[in-house]
Amino acid sequence: MVTDPTGRALRAAGLDPAEVERIVQNALDEDLGPERRDVTSMATIPADQVDTADLVARADGVVAGLAVAAAVFDVTGAGAVRFAAVAADGDRVRRGDVLATVTGPTRALLTAERTALNLLCRMSGVATHTRAWVEALAGSKATVLDTRKTTPGLRTLEKYAVRAGGGANKRMGLYDVAMIKDNHKLAAGGIAAAYRRVREAFPEVPIQVEVTTVAEAIEAVEAGADFLLCDNMTPAGLAEVVAAVGDRAELEATGGLTLATAAEYAATGVDYLSVGALTHSSPIVDIAMDLRPR
Repeated sequence: MVTDPTGRALRAAGLDPAEVERIVQNALDEDLGPERRDVTSMATIPADQVDTADLVARADGVVAGLAVAAAVFDVTGAGAVRFAAVAADGDRVRRGDVLATVTGPTRALLTAERTALNLLCRMSGVATHTRAWVEALAGSKATVLDTRKTTPGLRTLEKYAVRAGGGANKRMGLYDVAMIKDNHKLAAGGIAAAYRRVREAFPEVPIQVEVTTVAEAIEAVEAGADFLLCDNMTPAGLAEVVAAVGDRAELEATGGLTLATAAEYAATGVDYLSVGALTHSSPIVDIAMDLRPR
């Protein structure tokens, strides 16, 4: 189970230790199988052997997920592994930097290795990609947001990694924010009808409306919307929406955005740029575990 020090670190990061433990257990199940065993480590390493290993960056990047990695070692070592972070989530690290040191039963270290690194590398990749967007938007008022285009089962961790990289989270799921998209508008008979139905059914839930033209943006604001998703618009078209809507609603650019065009879109005056690629297309940051020589 996740120990108190790791649990405190997870809660400080806005993560639920119980949820992280479920994710870790599911990931370990893939490696350990129904009999919960690491046959190589069990055959080659005495049960009482203790060693120390370093988690080392093999590439430059932004680190995220150290407490999650610690949770993996907690579970495999039954609390007997000491995890000492050297870096902090959000730090920019260089190839060769030691991110953390782990000491404990060698079998537990090696059993945890791949699962801990899979999560840490993935989360660090998301944080690194996010940081590039944050830097591209520097000097504007725009904030980069993630989307629901996340790896199934890892949404909480990937959205945390976006925060560690300096970005912000949009809705967590279909339950906390209503997003009226094109298909909803078609099915409901228009923006105003869809907006009215959501407001009547769920008066406490924030509503966002996807628009593709200036006319739709004006219609949505007049219906009561105070957050618009401007989908697949050119910078010129987006600037028209900004001018037409003013401060009556927050505006988000979405669809087809790239780092090369980020500054141009931000210059239109929008409040947010939402980027699905933060979570669906971020390459990992390569991180390894090096056992120290005995």
